[in-house]
Amino acid sequence: MSTVPLPTQDDALHVLPAVPVPLPPPLRWLVALLAFGVAGYALFAYGTRPLGSLVHPDMMASFRGHPWLVYGHVFAAAVALAIGPFQFVTGGRRSAWHRALGRIYLGVGVGLGGACGLVLAFSAHGGGVAQAGFALLALAWLGTGARALTAILRGAIDAHRRWMLRNYALTLAAVTLRLYLPASMLAGLDFDRSYAAIAWLCWVPNLLVAQWLLERAPTRLTGVGYRST
Repeated sequence: MSTVPLPTQDDALHVLPAVPVPLPPPLRWLVALLAFGVAGYALFAYGTRPLGSLVHPDMMASFRGHPWLVYGHVFAAAVALAIGPFQFVTGGRRSAWHRALGRIYLGVGVGLGGACGLVLAFSAHGGGVAQAGFALLALAWLGTGARALTAILRGAIDAHRRWMLRNYALTLAAVTLRLYLPASMLAGLDFDRSYAAIAWLCWVPNLLVAQWLLERAPTRLTGVGYRST
């Protein structure tokens, strides 16, 4: 008579959160609308207007000093913003369409956008504090994208989903940045100081919220043979 072996202590290493906790539908739609809105704005502002014409006057010099890096970063990030909401639709996972969009998201959106953003960070307006914030954002964006890619290549689906949730939270820094900037201007705050703070505020809270959602996720024993990440 065959028996089912009980989980061992080593098996506990393979306990992973299941599919990340989905956002409530109203919040999910709000995130998607904001992502599409900022992506559309980027295409309009950088595709039809002179470079730097719609940014704060103090930022024009840094923008016009690296035009191709700016265009590469902006358009690639717009691609990532627009693709992201489709990748979290449950019914579309594991489909050929999901995989094709995922390659574009990671290769063009995160890969090109993050690389250009990392180089641009070292000449960003706002001094060393802002430059450090944007550089770490670019590194975190590239790093979480790389972890998501390596996870799916080895068949670690749950780990892939976890890293992709973190990665898209960082992609949404493009949205929160464009919410904080006009808010700080309307509040009459000093632009240089507020911009340096926003270089961190646009992505650190996003990442903390993503991690909080992941911590709320139920767990299951996968038996696939990899550690939780």
